[in-house]
Amino acid sequence: MLGMPSPLWTHRQMQAPKATNFSLGIASDLHRWRTFVAIAELGSLTRAALFLDSNQSLLSRQINALERECGARLFNRTGRGVELSDVGQRLFEQVRALLESAEQLEVEIRGEVREPAGRVTVGSLPSISNPLVGRLFREIRERHPTVSLKILEGSSGQVEEWLSDARVDIAILYRYGPTLSESEQVLATVDSYLIGAKGDRITMAPEISFSALDGLPFILPSAPNGLRTALDALARNQHITLSPAIEADSLPLQKSLVAQEHLYTVLPLHAVWNEVAEGHVQASRIINPPLQRTVAMAIAKSKGPARAVLAVASRIDHIVAEMARKGMWRSDVKPRSTAHNRNASSGVDERRSSK
Repeated sequence: MLGMPSPLWTHRQMQAPKATNFSLGIASDLHRWRTFVAIAELGSLTRAALFLDSNQSLLSRQINALERECGARLFNRTGRGVELSDVGQRLFEQVRALLESAEQLEVEIRGEVREPAGRVTVGSLPSISNPLVGRLFREIRERHPTVSLKILEGSSGQVEEWLSDARVDIAILYRYGPTLSESEQVLATVDSYLIGAKGDRITMAPEISFSALDGLPFILPSAPNGLRTALDALARNQHITLSPAIEADSLPLQKSLVAQEHLYTVLPLHAVWNEVAEGHVQASRIINPPLQRTVAMAIAKSKGPARAVLAVASRIDHIVAEMARKGMWRSDVKPRSTAHNRNASSGVDERRSSK
């Protein structure tokens, strides 16, 4: 009949597509929920403020606003910081999943899946960063020009704290125990050397027994310090005395006083690589028993541009293996032939003895 809609038109009208009706209110501000997750993971407003490059008062206001909108307390204040309330615990995993999805979307939008980009912060001990950072900078600049580096140097305790607070993306540390945490990767194993002045009779030999350290005038780092703790424990076990004439945590000062005042110190070979090659100091590997340490790399959780961090970590792996081939340490990243090890080590010994 004229004027009546056809059955086909009516069916299409009834099947017209509709937009998904998302009802967003409290969950719409992802920045505030990012604050919620950071505080929950770190257990402290202070640490979260450092991690987010913000300030405590702003974070506190954001959490107070969330709690008002939720109509429930999300955190309980404790004497040591804050912890999630019952409501906060129920929300945490869902909020974390929401933020991870949002982050992945942003990565794809920005195209980071194609090229690593962003700033990567590396925390390291001076004795490790000195031979490593220059090479790392050159290779990152050549291979990943959109990645920038920030280097923080400090003591073992400081680097540990930076890693715990997520102020660094990658931490490079010494470990003296046989085991590492799940988040750490072994890079290399290094021997300890007795370092003496040019022409010193004791350090003239390529190797020296630990017992020969008894009573020597040392410059050593002050406790607490990983090397100092390991040295003191081994000295007690071997029934010898290690009494430093002076304590100094500065690596340049240790090397300077060894060369100028004829003191002794204990360092890995890579820490005095240039000084030995140039004849300013001598190095004799400690044996019977050896004093070894592990160079470990740890990557902070939920910190930094993921692909850029992995790119930098990969280059660190590569550089460590290259340095191992020069004899600085024994690499646990890539195997090397025994013959190559002997050649690299003998080259260093020949340079040292010829100075």
